[in-house]
Amino acid sequence: MTEAPLLPLTVDAVSVRYRDQVAVRSVSLAVPPGEVLALAGPNGSGKSSLLRAIAGLEPLSQGSVHLLGRPLASLSLRERARVVAWMPQEEAPGDNVPLLDYVRYGRFAHIPPLAPERAADVGAVAAALADADVTDFASRGMLTLSGGERQRARLARTLAQETPVLLLDEATAHLDVGHQLDLLVRIRRIARRDGRAVVIALHDLNLAARFADRVAVLSHGQLVAEGDPAAILSPELLARVWGVVAEVRRDAATGLPYLIPQLPLGLQPASVRSPRRLRVHVVAGGGTGVPYLRRLVEEGYEVSAGALPLFDSDSEAAQELGVPVAVEIPFAPLGTEARARNRVLLAAAEAIVVAPFPVGPSNLANLEDLHEFSSRIPIFLIEAPSGASLEFAGGRATEAREQLLRDGAVRVADLPNLLATLAARRGTSKGPVPDGPSQR
Repeated sequence: MTEAPLLPLTVDAVSVRYRDQVAVRSVSLAVPPGEVLALAGPNGSGKSSLLRAIAGLEPLSQGSVHLLGRPLASLSLRERARVVAWMPQEEAPGDNVPLLDYVRYGRFAHIPPLAPERAADVGAVAAALADADVTDFASRGMLTLSGGERQRARLARTLAQETPVLLLDEATAHLDVGHQLDLLVRIRRIARRDGRAVVIALHDLNLAARFADRVAVLSHGQLVAEGDPAAILSPELLARVWGVVAEVRRDAATGLPYLIPQLPLGLQPASVRSPRRLRVHVVAGGGTGVPYLRRLVEEGYEVSAGALPLFDSDSEAAQELGVPVAVEIPFAPLGTEARARNRVLLAAAEAIVVAPFPVGPSNLANLEDLHEFSSRIPIFLIEAPSGASLEFAGGRATEAREQLLRDGAVRVADLPNLLATLAARRGTSKGPVPDGPSQR
């Protein structure tokens, strides 16, 4: 009798605890070769903690993880790195090493100590560069790359490990729609071609439904649903786990589900408003607005946001904070209704904050729609981090920002400077906010 092949990854009743807080509670999963499993769930649901536990980066308080049939705890660090590769959501490059050298880091587990690079290592690195489409700028320094290019460099380094298991935590974070789709197409193709078991944490359920073979939904650290996206995604699940009212439809061509948000557009109750706080609207995307939303709410401002894709990190943060937000279907261009809802929020604002978010054709309208308000509402453009590229619309995003500056928008260096500038502009009336110190 032929024995069944060993599964690349088996998770059995795993729990993870941080002191008195349980982050993951008795989760069991198995991933066969060539499959892409998406971990979905709201912020704080345990996705990252589970991935880190599988990679051996967090201790298990209960349960076990097996890689190719071997207990994770029995593997040395070098053995583990030859079986499972981990791509974190964010990772500072540290210094300006050439991208090629950065990808070579993925071969350390395969090269004996003090041994030179072998032909197999050179070939693995070249293949990883090609699979991530970064060969053309392999000689460039990591600090000179755009956010999307760095994300592909991280993917290349992960692929260079040549492991049967890939763990990817929010691999599409901070990427515009086009780069999100490109990255997920590459990941799915590599899984199929090489027979790798892939587990990827995704905020966007529409992306999960489109690219994953199975979806595992976590809520408060527990596995609440698992299976084919077409079978498990339902209005009931979205309401129970995300607190979102949405209609689930089917793509006529593929049969895959996609979500139509039906969130009511309401303003904060008058009882929680502070009459001496400005009404601030945040324009963001891809997670860039989260720190601004949280801090502005903490400071007592009346905050709104949009237009944002449903399940984007920014829209999730807005919903958690009780911030009115105009939403659109994920990875779809901003439509007429979403833009109209956003303009209602913009018209009610006394200040507009534009986070340093990547702009492509699908969300370019978020910048273009600001022009009609620039003559009567102060607009603050947060400067992009050094080396970050926000332009993915063929120059149109840059032109839109420059036009806003010509119309009187103010450049602001960072969040502390923004808070200081807004504090100087606080007023009690609903009329125009008096001019404050310029940060040009």
